Amino acid sequence: MTASNHVLVVGHGPAAHRLVERLRHHGHSGPVTVLGAEPRPAYNRVLLTSLLGGALSAEDLKLPDPPDGVRVRTGVTVTALDRARRSVRTDIGEIHPYDHLVLATGARPRIPPLPGLLTPRGGLTEGATAVRTLADCERLTGGPLVVLGGGVLGTEVTLALLRTGHDVTLVHPGPYPMHDRLDGAAGALLADHLRAQGAHLRLGRGAVEYRPGKLALDDGEILRAGRLVLCTGAEPDTGLARRAGLTVRTGVVVDRRLRTDDPRVHAIGDCAESDGQVPGLVTTAWDQAETLARALTGRDTHHRAGRPVVRLKALGIDLACLGPPDPPGATRHITLSDPARGRYARLALSGERILGAVLVGLPRATAAVGQLYERGLPVPSDRLGLLLGTAATARPATVELPDEAVLCHCNHVTKGALLRAWRAGARDLPRVAAATRATTGCGGCADDVQLVLAAATGGNSDP
Repeated sequence: MTASNHVLVVGHGPAAHRLVERLRHHGHSGPVTVLGAEPRPAYNRVLLTSLLGGALSAEDLKLPDPPDGVRVRTGVTVTALDRARRSVRTDIGEIHPYDHLVLATGARPRIPPLPGLLTPRGGLTEGATAVRTLADCERLTGGPLVVLGGGVLGTEVTLALLRTGHDVTLVHPGPYPMHDRLDGAAGALLADHLRAQGAHLRLGRGAVEYRPGKLALDDGEILRAGRLVLCTGAEPDTGLARRAGLTVRTGVVVDRRLRTDDPRVHAIGDCAESDGQVPGLVTTAWDQAETLARALTGRDTHHRAGRPVVRLKALGIDLACLGPPDPPGATRHITLSDPARGRYARLALSGERILGAVLVGLPRATAAVGQLYERGLPVPSDRLGLLLGTAATARPATVELPDEAVLCHCNHVTKGALLRAWRAGARDLPRVAAATRATTGCGGCADDVQLVLAAATGGNSDP
């Protein structure tokens, strides 16, 4: 790709922000234009629940300004893509040409077919809101609040709202929250934690009708709902690609170099489908942004699907899901159950390697098991020590990771970034947090960050 080539990016979320940053890092000096539909600069939407819980402010979510020479337009919606002329049209009639177009349009909240939820014009009825943007969060005032959907987002939102003193009822059709990711023992611990924080749970229940201020359930109960908070999933925003004739299944279909049918058009993030999967994880989006930046600057590279790790972003409980709950190919399981202390672990193994895991209340084990899982390494012989965080191999693995290993998943901070901050003078956790944003999301990476700092301090001056 020559320096004169113009890269046009549609969307200005975390994936697009990371892409333009990495384009400059890898040497692209040509024009880059970003068109974002929201009327504000890019921010880390992964941390919206930390905002709802009062741990962060809107300013804390703001991502760094784009590199020099990157033109960003906010409050602009792209309505049409003309692949023959290599241009897009916006809602105010502007035409933007491109040499390479990147679709980073993200996902939209999935709106359930609930009677009374939509107005005749297709908008949400008064009092109902999704949780996808800062504007959505600004509407979550008053009460009582009813959260519809107890997946990862619904659980995080419920815990965040409880922390700020709201009266919250969680309605979920499964037998326990996050039932598609947890087994019964872990699900029971999570439900107990929610109740202990003050949540009113309606499990195994569905909603049948909404009217402003009221939600009717399938057993006849009527819940007061000053606000109905929809946490009912998301679906890739593919309308622009579909209208342009690009192949769309669940998401915009891309190859391993993140190209669509049209080699000049690419897709990354929540709107992209690679190898039949739309992971919906920000870590995948950031990896795709890195791969595409390398590809657009002439490097021979391709995207490798990572191993999915979901960590609940909520203060007061440490919960992680690695891979599917019942991975195919698992030949045996290792289980630790300590419900009195709110601790549980279940590892699914093939031979000595982890195919999947659920961990609750075991932060040290989560760090060690996560590293073994992501790197495909065998579990140590001291299995109990691994789960309790006392095994010799349970802790040092962090400092043995390569520099590109991500330790803070909320803000995509690598071990290398931590070491660079240490060399620049950030010698304690608060200074490293200020320099890199590590630990400022859910806080679950604090132990790992401390380990890296301790190794750097205990070693030589240039680790």
